Amino acid sequence: MKTFLKVLFVGILIYMLCMTTWVGMHKSLITSVDELSWKTTPWAVDAVFDAYFAFLTFYVWVAYKERSRLSQAIWFLLIMGLGNIAMSSYVLIQLFKLRPEQPAWTALQRSSA
Repeated sequence: MKTFLKVLFVGILIYMLCMTTWVGMHKSLITSVDELSWKTTPWAVDAVFDAYFAFLTFYVWVAYKERSRLSQAIWFLLIMGLGNIAMSSYVLIQLFKLRPEQPAWTALQRSSA
């Protein structure tokens, strides 16, 4: 299971890095703000809100896992700024911290330290 999860989140990370780079090379996010208008594309606005609520939901788990307020704040900024790039990175960090004998589900738990 750990290997599957590592492959899955490495795949997500690579895809998001490549797609973000490709899109950024073709169109600036700053000049695309008007395209997210509720008048022209209501589904785009809905998708943005849906994504950020998902980021916030994921962050609640990160805040539970991270004991340091500084670490919680840094991960909040990374998740809200980078989305799935930060989220897949966080999961990979948690998975690679596990010892070989630890099952994957232990990555979900708060550390005892």
